[in-house]
Amino acid sequence: MDRLKAMANFVRINDSGSLSAAADSSGQSVASLVRSLAALEQHLGVRLLNRSTRRMALTEEGAQYLAWSRRMLAEVELMEQHFDNARHDRPAGLLRLTAPVEFGQRYIAPLVNDFLKAHREMRVELMLDDRINDLLDEGLDLAVRIGRLPDSSMVARTVGHTRLVTCASPDYLRGAPTPDSPHCLHEHACINQKDRGRHWYFRSGKTELVEEVQARLVTNQTHAVRLACVQGLGIARLLHYQVWEELQDGRLQRILQAFEPEALPVQLVFPHAQMLAPRVRAFIDWTCPRLEAQLPDPG
Repeated sequence: MDRLKAMANFVRINDSGSLSAAADSSGQSVASLVRSLAALEQHLGVRLLNRSTRRMALTEEGAQYLAWSRRMLAEVELMEQHFDNARHDRPAGLLRLTAPVEFGQRYIAPLVNDFLKAHREMRVELMLDDRINDLLDEGLDLAVRIGRLPDSSMVARTVGHTRLVTCASPDYLRGAPTPDSPHCLHEHACINQKDRGRHWYFRSGKTELVEEVQARLVTNQTHAVRLACVQGLGIARLLHYQVWEELQDGRLQRILQAFEPEALPVQLVFPHAQMLAPRVRAFIDWTCPRLEAQLPDPG
């Protein structure tokens, strides 16, 4: 038995005043309505309507159930209206997403702020974290991922690319010969980000090259690596978007470009493509074109 439909039929019968009038207004047969009402009464274990050939009358239990049914049907209609509004550019509710710290600070946080200004009924919980969060285990709707993803049931939408670039300041390069191959790095001072380890990976054609660097400075923060590089302490390796402004204004120079690894996709990742929640769909549709326009081309 479809209890929601049976409940709606029960209300319709009462509002119409007779089974025949309810059948006419709903497009159902009288026999179908009788079966629906009988099944509902059997399920509840009480009689809701006393019926004769001439009239119907609510029982005491029927009057109670009628009032409760009206409230429940109104709640259902309100929830359906909520989802319908969301489908028509009126999303509401809580969106939970995560992004890498540096990328999130530069791009995602400003976009979230603009999104909230444009969607007054939305709320956002933004976690900036460099670890890989499990979306399902942690109840997250979306994640920003940089790099190639392992095979999974997750859906990914690419919004751009970045790549690891090797760079140094003009001051540093004035005092040391510019390296013309990764093998020359052992002659230079290097600045390393702790989570990338001591091995720097490069590419020559289809061949992968690996160099072990002896870093003069090791730190766990991107900002500290970038600052030390700009101030001439040595050669650093960072993602292109992290040093794009410094490369543009000349504070840093890109070196060993011919040996750079392949570009890395920047992606929005979410658990399901079908039946995506309106609040999630709204954020994806809002964010993707803006990120595509903002991310610098790594070349």
